[in-house]
Amino acid sequence: MITSSPTLLPPSDQHAPVVIVGAGPAGLTLANVLRSASVDCVVLEAESRQFIEQRPRAGFIEEGAVRALERHGLAGRLLERAQTHTECEFRIGGERLRFGYTRASGHRHFVYPQPLLVTDLVREYTDVKGGDIRFGVRDVELHDVDSESPSVSYTDTDSGERRRITCDMVAGCDGARGVTRASLPPERAHVARLDYGVGWLALLAEAPPSSDCVVFGVHPRGFAAHMARSPQVTRYYLECPPGDDARNWPHERVWSELRARLSVTGAPPLTEGRLIEKRVLDMHNYVVQPMAYGRLFLAGDAAHLVAPIAAKGMNLALYDALLLADALVAYYRDGDSGRLRGYSAACLRRVWEYQEFSEWFAELLHGPSSQDPFRAGNATARLRRLFDSSVAAAAFAESYIGSGGDGNHR
Repeated sequence: MITSSPTLLPPSDQHAPVVIVGAGPAGLTLANVLRSASVDCVVLEAESRQFIEQRPRAGFIEEGAVRALERHGLAGRLLERAQTHTECEFRIGGERLRFGYTRASGHRHFVYPQPLLVTDLVREYTDVKGGDIRFGVRDVELHDVDSESPSVSYTDTDSGERRRITCDMVAGCDGARGVTRASLPPERAHVARLDYGVGWLALLAEAPPSSDCVVFGVHPRGFAAHMARSPQVTRYYLECPPGDDARNWPHERVWSELRARLSVTGAPPLTEGRLIEKRVLDMHNYVVQPMAYGRLFLAGDAAHLVAPIAAKGMNLALYDALLLADALVAYYRDGDSGRLRGYSAACLRRVWEYQEFSEWFAELLHGPSSQDPFRAGNATARLRRLFDSSVAAAAFAESYIGSGGDGNHR
């Protein structure tokens, strides 16, 4: 919530130019770039360091995002350890259709699970650069962000005391359910939302990948996907009814459906293993417009959500953070506020490109299971065109691997 009455606030015990709420990829990337530029900041995170370094999340990073991190000295371990992918595979009607997006676009994906990237970024910010990050904070509140003197208050878990940090700017990087998005006055921020009307059962299996690339199963029984996370762990998805309960999917049912939707002639059998995560995602997208209000700037899932159809969420978070970092550095180093004023519009151009691609791709993947012959026919035509037209293939590859290629929007 945003408050304006100073009599209700605890006394300020610190001033920092920037307070960053949330220690995910966006918040930590922003913090590292600011720290390197000698712009002081404080990061507030509700969870423990151990939790955020182990939380399973996305794993595909676009080459443009990797190169942008590399320019800031934040991709050393990623480049040493990540696998790279240059193709994806569609399985439909008993066929295996390989799509070489690197051949069509010149760019590739890096497979590097988010927990590893977060671990790297936390280590760089705290252990190497000596940055200030406070884990396990509670009851974060934003105050007076529409003024020249905003502040952020929180409860210190160890002491139980309320603390307050005055600042110049607040960066909201605390995700879809965080306090910063909820702090936007409803009359000043519009949320555009799309519900796909389907659920995905998200699975992590202690099993080596069964393919050397991402596999999309386009099947009348429902969409399925295979995505490597590490040499020992594989991410799977199964389309299911929205609002389904993960408890309806015991081990044998999961693997039976995965085999039915992903098995085709000539493909190696799925390597089965213990399921270490099962959760149902109701597939939807949203965009907050604008992504800034007063001295508050949103980044990542706090500002927009892209269903995990094409692995765009973490990439958009990184692009937001890098744009915001550049804008803040320009403000503090040169007194240039133009980039801050243009931050939301610059981010939203890419956000809407990715949203449009997500909707297009979703229809390709879900059309055949929609029970609608027209949608199913359209989806099949959409997929076939990728393999029949070099122009369609190039357009898909550019969207799939990320617009701009080098991390900068054209």
